[in-house]
Amino acid sequence: MTSTLPDPARSRAVLIGTASYRHLPQLPAVEANVVDLAAELCDATVWGLPVQHCTVVTDPQSPLAMLDPVHQAGDEATDTLIVYYAGHGMRDSESADLYLALGDSRDHLGYTAVAYQHLRSALRASRARRKVVVLDCCFSGRAARTLVGGDVLAAQAAVDGAFVLTASPRDRLALAPDGERYTAFTGELLTVLRGGVQDGPELIDLDTLYRVLEERLRAKNRPLPQRSQENGVGRLPFARNKARAGRRTPAGPVLAADVRAAMVATGLAVARALRAAGNSRDALPVLRLALQEQTTHGQGDLLAVQLELSELLAESGQVAEAVEVLELAFQQVHKLYGPEAILVCRRLADLLQESGNHIQACEVLKHALHIAEQGGPRTAL
Repeated sequence: MTSTLPDPARSRAVLIGTASYRHLPQLPAVEANVVDLAAELCDATVWGLPVQHCTVVTDPQSPLAMLDPVHQAGDEATDTLIVYYAGHGMRDSESADLYLALGDSRDHLGYTAVAYQHLRSALRASRARRKVVVLDCCFSGRAARTLVGGDVLAAQAAVDGAFVLTASPRDRLALAPDGERYTAFTGELLTVLRGGVQDGPELIDLDTLYRVLEERLRAKNRPLPQRSQENGVGRLPFARNKARAGRRTPAGPVLAADVRAAMVATGLAVARALRAAGNSRDALPVLRLALQEQTTHGQGDLLAVQLELSELLAESGQVAEAVEVLELAFQQVHKLYGPEAILVCRRLADLLQESGNHIQACEVLKHALHIAEQGGPRTAL
């Protein structure tokens, strides 16, 4: 097994998240899951996957919308293919098969969702030498009782030559704890990618990632992840270990842009910590200060700050200021294409529509479609 990270130029990632449902409980944290996970995978200090190689699929309404991006990425990837799904996992009333919920899915009715076997077929058809599947699915009622034994889901989800990592929470609260930005499993995954593993290897392989996630989730008394692997794929390096970053690298000159970028990143981290602790009031001024540190073309964490700040402002009833923040972000996404660009457009359009600016909202949505169809990463709206 290689001792280097997969080649970003020959690898692909498809991140699928269904947050909005008509007949099942809503999972708002899923939207933050896919957006922030995409940002980490594309971060050069984590992996450095080009944004055009990372497809974000939010709230797919049909099997085609969910599976077509996987087939396309599978055809393009020759090194590593990563497929992530967050949302409701379902069991049909007539079988023990796993189904991935769509926005219009109904509990116990497998024909209203996407059968996992179809996703598995797309993975098997891929040219990629290695495949990584991450399933952050929830189960409730009869489905929870059906999961007898610790490795049932991982065994069912297995793909030849692949590493499959599953969260397998039993209910919605276990998947998306109240007041937290992310689902329980993906929240821990992002923590590992952002902070690394103390005393861990320079490159975090999949087996190490699984062990660390299990330890942290066990410590919080949350559902434990499962895994299944073929051909020793668990030894595949998945991300750089930020806890060891730069230990042997001599210090160089500190540029003003570096200082500003560090201030933005620190402000974002502090605000998220305050928000997670339920202290949104103090998070607002921290985010406003971080927003003042403008970086070139809005790169780095600035866009994430704008999204976080606008969300808090809207929640506190300061809609006008939230619109101003998103309008600034909207001007930046004309030049910066990435998974967060679509989210900026969607949130700005929602706030404009709430404010009665329907024509402007339509123009913003048209731009989002232009990003998806022309210049940006392949994103399904």
